[in-house]
Amino acid sequence: MFTGIIKEQAEVILKKQNRDGMTLLITKPTWSLKPGDSISINGVCSTVRSIEDGVLFEYMPESLLRSNLSDLQIGDSVNMERSLLVSDRLDGHIVQGHIDTTGVIRSVIGEGNSVIFKISVKHHERFMKFLAPKGAVAVDGISLTVVDVEEDWFTVKIIPYTLEHTNLGKKESGSWVNIEFDVMAKYLERLLPNMQNYATHK
Repeated sequence: MFTGIIKEQAEVILKKQNRDGMTLLITKPTWSLKPGDSISINGVCSTVRSIEDGVLFEYMPESLLRSNLSDLQIGDSVNMERSLLVSDRLDGHIVQGHIDTTGVIRSVIGEGNSVIFKISVKHHERFMKFLAPKGAVAVDGISLTVVDVEEDWFTVKIIPYTLEHTNLGKKESGSWVNIEFDVMAKYLERLLPNMQNYATHK
């Protein structure tokens, strides 16, 4: 489990992909890691396989299907976050590291000292119900507040600190991002029909 507060960025050193999955080697963070640790890489919960010249991860086809990891190129920056300790502060929101879908950045527009990102959602007919203005969403693992929501897109406003300390500062129109919706919204959507049926038949 994570909070969506990015601790560091890393650089892709090597990527190998075939029909069985993908291995990804990135530069080491400033904090210590060991094999088996869970790390969020662009919002994807990833298990450290080994640590040598860099940090090595393995991904199965399902993870590649739902995320933008297969689009990564050598030299790209990725967001990193360590898994949450019970004693940690929850500065963002609860992020599981289970990507729901991807989205494409449609526009990047400056507004004062912030930048507005407009993001179209893949399979929007399934997922837009989980978004609400002032609600939470994780974009490439970053905990963000939703501003506007329409039929197939939403907007977020990014402050300078986030632009400087995450890979959003390097994103532009046409870039694909990973999206994880608020787990509480997903549980409510699942539970409400059952609660209504229970109330009807009680």
